[in-house]
Amino acid sequence: MEANDRVRVRRHPERGDYSAETIHQILDEAYYCHVGFASRGQSVVLPTTHARVGDVLYLHGAAASAMLNAASDAPICLTATILDGLVLARSVYHHSMNYRSVVVFGVAREVTDETEKRMALEALVEHVVPGRSKDARPPTGTELASTRVLRLAIGESSAKIRTGPPKDSEADHALDVWAGVVPLHLETSAPTPDPEIRPGIPVPDYLRGLGSARRNG
Repeated sequence: MEANDRVRVRRHPERGDYSAETIHQILDEAYYCHVGFASRGQSVVLPTTHARVGDVLYLHGAAASAMLNAASDAPICLTATILDGLVLARSVYHHSMNYRSVVVFGVAREVTDETEKRMALEALVEHVVPGRSKDARPPTGTELASTRVLRLAIGESSAKIRTGPPKDSEADHALDVWAGVVPLHLETSAPTPDPEIRPGIPVPDYLRGLGSARRNG
């Protein structure tokens, strides 16, 4: 990936990673991202889902979405973060978190080709629940027309990762204060069926162990 001055990690540079493999893995594991853009002279940051296909990220929303309207053909900043643990130090100053994050800068372009648009929407579904697009009905022409899709090249990007125990000062090691890491994991619970689901429809196999499969995949 392109490690220029805009994406280069300056605070704790040893935590920076510019490899496509690392950046892609974090983007694939994160369920959602935040998009920063300018709207009417105001900086705005909003959460949304995303999907990666090769070196491209896709975003979607309603055709009238204020975010997508403002972000189309405009420079944006996209970030994704996975929180892995709470880092509890002996001093308040050295408390931290273990995390994996990605920042992507670029110009978002609207997808107008119908084939690419349908592929992107399928990828967005598969990003959240792999295997789901084979079950769910694809969008109709009307639904497709009412949906806007943007593409963002993953070129100008970087990852930043913190792992390990707290970084207390040597003098604080003598304090009688517990220190360490509280691991955090995103887990799924048993699926809850729609009250209006037809009798006899089983829970799909791809929903079993969804969270662990995502972390291991």
